Amino acid sequence: MIKAIKDPLAPECVLEARKRYDAALPDDLPVIPKEIGEYIKNLWKYHRDLVDVFGMVRDLGITRTEPTGVLVWVTHNIDTFARAWLLGVWRVEENGEIVRLEAQHE
Repeated sequence: MIKAIKDPLAPECVLEARKRYDAALPDDLPVIPKEIGEYIKNLWKYHRDLVDVFGMVRDLGITRTEPTGVLVWVTHNIDTFARAWLLGVWRVEENGEIVRLEAQHE
């Protein structure tokens, strides 16, 4: 039996492709330690924003204070932290698990 091949440009095929594309994750997800991921989740939980975190890092520089705790990692990996925050998804360094923030808000 011969199956008919769908036209890949048919509206229903294009919509399906767009849905798959929108759901796909970037190939270069930021990789962060589990502790940092928990920090991001807690900040989101309490409606903090990225400016709050950058403010804490900036204040450490102004006061010439050595960062402690998670801010040590954030200070030395600010771009990776910001990408994880902005994308709302990252890969956990210790186990490779992919974490999405959307799941936290549903």
